[in-house]
Amino acid sequence: MKWVTYEAGEGVRTGVVDGESVRGLAAGTTVEGLLAAGSLAEAGADARRSPAEVRGLDDVRLLAPLPRPPSVRDGLCFLDHLRGCYRALGREENLHPAWSLGPAFYFANADAIVGPYEDVPITPGSVMFDLELEVGAVVGHGGRDLHPDRAEDHIVGYTLYNDWTARDHQLRDMAQGIGMGKSKDSAITLGPALVTVDELEPYRRDGRLALGLSATVNGVELTRGTLDQMDWTFGELIAYLSRGTDLPPGSVIGSGTVPGGCLLEHVDTAELTDFTRWLQPGDVVSLRGDGLGETRQTVQKGIDVIPLRSLA
Repeated sequence: MKWVTYEAGEGVRTGVVDGESVRGLAAGTTVEGLLAAGSLAEAGADARRSPAEVRGLDDVRLLAPLPRPPSVRDGLCFLDHLRGCYRALGREENLHPAWSLGPAFYFANADAIVGPYEDVPITPGSVMFDLELEVGAVVGHGGRDLHPDRAEDHIVGYTLYNDWTARDHQLRDMAQGIGMGKSKDSAITLGPALVTVDELEPYRRDGRLALGLSATVNGVELTRGTLDQMDWTFGELIAYLSRGTDLPPGSVIGSGTVPGGCLLEHVDTAELTDFTRWLQPGDVVSLRGDGLGETRQTVQKGIDVIPLRSLA
């Protein structure tokens, strides 16, 4: 099934895509609530059998399928993405041994979710605004201390994930050394649908989902790759995330960036501020994934920053 959250002039609704239409459930139903109750499959059957409403896809505005997930964690499972970033920064591309011991991740802002066709303002104060092509896995039934061989069974479905990043703010976050802050705080795109695992089985190769993925800026392709290029699998990532803590249903887990799937990797000099391809107002960014659909968003001017005092 392809689950969507949509608006058609009478409030936000949840439903499943059926061809060129959406079969909606009763007002007040959310994907997050259905996952928490363990009733997503049953509700999908109800939507197909006796929907509360049926609307054409062209007559609704698609929002993020999970507008407010209980948590969002973003991994870094494509190590060639990291090597590409190091290359742009003029750093040695050999990775620290820590990267081979377990997948890296950070806690992202679950309150910053935006839909697949919403405009995205540049992070306040940023002049180095970037996109990141990722896939988000959504936890269907929660768990704790999961085994890496079985953790993928806890995934109910997948969605496209754009981890918008202010690279100039990220440099300061990295200098402060306590994790990602304002560089990752302004927007995360999810959508256009939460596509359940069974829908994507035709793309499975040698036990992995080999979804083709691509990103474009103003119609020019930035990169093309496949999900099965991940060095750390979703199963391994989710097992690691669940160590000593609960992963609740509806949690969104980002794959990390597909190699080449951000502007930073295309900088050919360490002088990042001289790079002319950072996103500007009016740029149109699109992500695409086999079986997942496509996002299309226009970058907008951000708000002016009210400066803080300096302690220097």
